[in-house]
Amino acid sequence: MTSTTRRRAKALALGLVLVAGSAAAVELTLPRGAQQSFGTVQSPGAYSMPTGPWKNGYLPVERVEGRIEVAAWHLPDSDETPFQLAQPLRDSLIEEGFEILLDCRARACGGFDFRFATLVLPAPEMFVDLSDYHFISAISDKEGAISILTSRDARAGYIQIIRAGGSVGEIRPSAPVDPVPVVPARPRDDIIQSLESSGHVILRDLLFRSGSTALGEGRIASLDAIATYLAANPSRQILFVGHTDATGSLEANRRVSLRRAEAAMSYLRDRHGTRAAQIGAEGVGYLAPVASNLTPEGREANRRVEAVLISTE
Repeated sequence: MTSTTRRRAKALALGLVLVAGSAAAVELTLPRGAQQSFGTVQSPGAYSMPTGPWKNGYLPVERVEGRIEVAAWHLPDSDETPFQLAQPLRDSLIEEGFEILLDCRARACGGFDFRFATLVLPAPEMFVDLSDYHFISAISDKEGAISILTSRDARAGYIQIIRAGGSVGEIRPSAPVDPVPVVPARPRDDIIQSLESSGHVILRDLLFRSGSTALGEGRIASLDAIATYLAANPSRQILFVGHTDATGSLEANRRVSLRRAEAAMSYLRDRHGTRAAQIGAEGVGYLAPVASNLTPEGREANRRVEAVLISTE
């Protein structure tokens, strides 16, 4: 991000102005404390904007060409749900004369399939909890098209806005899904329930770029939850298993996946003093994908760490 973009983001910390060519500005008020983490413009560009939920293996989209602006914001220490983050932005669009094409929460949108079929900035610019996000797309004859994606982790809220300017032609809206306020799940409850019922859980707040093994310096809710669980259950053992996408050789990917698992193990040991006897690490490279490696979105999903409960009593 250029210094000019940073200065502009700081000046607009409480509001967003998206300009559509020579038309009047579209003003969307962001929540107080929003910090811009990313901003880019492609002109000319193209954006496949979702106009309906994922259904029967298909995501309806409309290709919008022209000036494409993509931006993201973080809201540190926010306790607002994705719905609460998205609602005032949606209302502002309606006031500006936009027609809402799609307004849905995670499951109604299509869950995993929807998220990985549309444009989402990678972490750390944008984070999406696959069970807890909200998406809105809208169209205006004068202003073009806008989509809004909101989500959160245990520590912060996230907002992504894509503005596609220029002529977009005719778009027939899908029937909007009535928005329902999302009550965020407690990370510890979800993780421990999955561990004890399924024997394993994907740690979705551990995100890695291709080839990266770094966790970053912030706190990680899933690992904090596992540390608390192990401290309360000294006979239980967790094995962290690292996974990669299929870029590169199997040997190299096994090394990378092991280092990712070891990073999770080190987090518990260094931050929580978890006993070495309760935690271990393995790496399997690209041998257990959860999505196709033929797409960037699938490769992103495959770069992960899972926690496996190996206790037998």
